[in-house]
Amino acid sequence: MINIAEFFNNNKKYFKDLVTLAIPILTGHIAHTLINIGDILVAGRHSTLALAAISVASAIFMTFSIVGIGLIISVSPVVANLRGKREDSKSLIRPTLLYSFVIGIIIFLLTRLSAYFVPHIELADNLGPYVIEYLNITSWSAFGICIFVGLKEFLQAYEVVKFPNLLAVISIFANLIFNIIFVFGFLFVPAFGIKGLAYATTTVRIGQALILLLYCTPYLKLHLRRQKGFMKDLLKVGWPIALASFIEFLGFNITAVLAGKFSAVLSAAHNIIITFAGATYSVPLSIASALAVKIGFARGERNYLDIVKYYRAGIIFIILFMSTMSVFYLVTSEHIIKLFTPDTEVVQATIPVMALFAFFLVFDGLQGISGGALRGIKKTKPIMFSMLFAFLFIGIPVGCTLAFKYGIVLKGFWIGLALALCSASIFSTSFFLYNLKKIKKELTKQL
Repeated sequence: MINIAEFFNNNKKYFKDLVTLAIPILTGHIAHTLINIGDILVAGRHSTLALAAISVASAIFMTFSIVGIGLIISVSPVVANLRGKREDSKSLIRPTLLYSFVIGIIIFLLTRLSAYFVPHIELADNLGPYVIEYLNITSWSAFGICIFVGLKEFLQAYEVVKFPNLLAVISIFANLIFNIIFVFGFLFVPAFGIKGLAYATTTVRIGQALILLLYCTPYLKLHLRRQKGFMKDLLKVGWPIALASFIEFLGFNITAVLAGKFSAVLSAAHNIIITFAGATYSVPLSIASALAVKIGFARGERNYLDIVKYYRAGIIFIILFMSTMSVFYLVTSEHIIKLFTPDTEVVQATIPVMALFAFFLVFDGLQGISGGALRGIKKTKPIMFSMLFAFLFIGIPVGCTLAFKYGIVLKGFWIGLALALCSASIFSTSFFLYNLKKIKKELTKQL
């Protein structure tokens, strides 16, 4: 029988290392979520129409953005792996910056293009013009997002995480202030209404990138030593993550767009639940980011024992955390929903879905941790295959069938999402354990 106290004592270093690195990263993820919550709070106080409009527009914009971010987050495991091999990599910040900027251009163009197709979605309650306006303005923030994430991931590979995430925390308050000023007006600034939300978001995202760029000036001054295949490695590791992220966001955000076809109330309710999901997932996402760096470094060092122990520590931590959050949401759902909107219809539409949301939290955490571990060993195609099968063959078909054929709209979509995440957690965990056996054999042969 396992002695639990002895087990935790023997693995204390690994829990401590992960949590120590993950806390500043978590602060940044929470800040990102709180920025979104600030948007929702101000939009909800303006009107239900504003809340529904940014729900649909954000879903479209973030579907493109998440692909770009997926390509860029390959930076931290790739650079960490080079560190583990004791290879020079600090001067690679300049190609990282160029890589991020080019991805920003692509996201900008795709967002602008998507605005032309919004009228064909035939959104309810005259949402279309507001969604188009929001997309055209926030498209400029793509450059800020990509440059900020690229620089943050580079610094994260060296476990320099405090300043970038402190900057993200400061942005919460800046975003809230700008939202209030641009939406409702203040002194010489006119009230822009719904498009004021887009102005605020764009200002903050570009500002974040410029400040972090100034912080990274010492790295930019380093002499660039050619690292053969660096860009190729980033793309090789990044494109499966990008596609996997796109599929997952497509699964979640297509429901926002489709819910908007039924009513603004359902779209607003979906937006609130997505906000809870983002806030909760920030913890496994942070642990996964820390895990990718730690396992990436251990893989570079050819240290099999550290790979296993860091992964085990991540899994145990996330199961405990996500189980606790499931209970919390079940007990407090009605009270926390009312913090976001006074609209009784929106509250009543949201409550029934919260039980489904609470159900899949542990599975969501598990697939996130296994995905982080796979990034660390630079085996990212399994992440893509897991999401591809889970969402395109299970989640989206089930959700659409329940919504359009049986009239179970929002709840039906979320049943599909729950099944998708359960499947993804099983697939990604199995893929990592399979690759772990291959790594063990490889390192054993080299001894």
